[in-house]
Amino acid sequence: MANFQASKLSDVGLGLRRGMLMHEIETTTPDLDFLEVAPENWMRLGGAVKRRFEALLEHYPLYTHGLSLSIGGPAPLDWAFIDAIKQFLDRYQPVLYSEHLSFCSDHAHLYDLMPIPFTEDAVNHVVARIQQVQDRLGRRLVLENVSYYTAPTAELSELEFITTILARADCDLLLDVNNVYVNSVNHQYDPRAFINALPPARVRYVHVAGHWQIEPDLIIDTHGAPVSDPVWDLLSHTYTRLGAVPTLLERDFEIPPLSELMGEVAHIRALAASAQAKRGLGLAEGSLA
Repeated sequence: MANFQASKLSDVGLGLRRGMLMHEIETTTPDLDFLEVAPENWMRLGGAVKRRFEALLEHYPLYTHGLSLSIGGPAPLDWAFIDAIKQFLDRYQPVLYSEHLSFCSDHAHLYDLMPIPFTEDAVNHVVARIQQVQDRLGRRLVLENVSYYTAPTAELSELEFITTILARADCDLLLDVNNVYVNSVNHQYDPRAFINALPPARVRYVHVAGHWQIEPDLIIDTHGAPVSDPVWDLLSHTYTRLGAVPTLLERDFEIPPLSELMGEVAHIRALAASAQAKRGLGLAEGSLA
C-alpha cells in the first residue's frame, strides 16, 4: 500500500460503495482526501474486487467505519470477529478504526444499530468492553454518536453518557453532525450547545449526511438525501468550535452520480475554509488585545 502523510484538518472523503460509485471513482480519480469503508464488507473479498480495492488505496488514504462490533450489546464480545478486523486493520493500516456507540446483536444479529440505555450500568458495561477491544486491536477506538428515537430508562443525558464513556474508556469520538441535529429536533435540545460541550481533543473525525423530515418535530436518519441547510449550518458551527476536522460525506441510499456528491464535498471544504479563516482572525485579534 502507498504511504500517505498524516491527514490534514480540512480533509474530506466519501464512503466507498461497490457498484457505480466505485467505478466512477476508479475512472475519474476525483479530488478526495480519503475513502472510508466498512471492514466487514471488504475483509473477506478476493479476486478482481480485492485488486480494485487495493489499487484505489494507492491513490487515497483509508478510514474504516465498522457496523458489527456491537460495543454496547448484552452478548459477549465476538473475539473471532474482532481478530478478523485486526487482521484487516494490520494489513491496510487505515488512519483510524471507527464504530458506533450502539449495539446490533444479542446472541444473533439485529440488523440495526440500537441505542444503548443512558444508565450508569450501561456506562460501566461499555467502558469495560471498549478497553478490552482497544487492548486486543492495539489501537484506539473512535466511536460515533448515534441517532435514537426514545430513551425511557435514561438516568443520564445523551451528552453526559457520551462524554463519560470517552473519558473513562480513553477512546475518541466520531462526531456525526447530522445525528446531533436529528436528536436535537426529536428530543428538543440545543445542537450548538451540545457541540460546544464536547471535549475538542476527543473529536477525531466528523460525519455529515442527509435525513428525512417527517414532521416538524420528527426526523429519521436515512443517509439517503442531500445534506439539509440546518445541518450545513451546524457543521459550520462545528468547524468554528473545533477546527476543520476531517469529514466524511455519508450517502448510503439513493446514491446520486459522483458529480453531485462532489458538489457537496466542495461545500464542506468551503465551510471548513471559512471557519478556519474566522478562527485565525479571532486568534490574531486576541494576540493584539
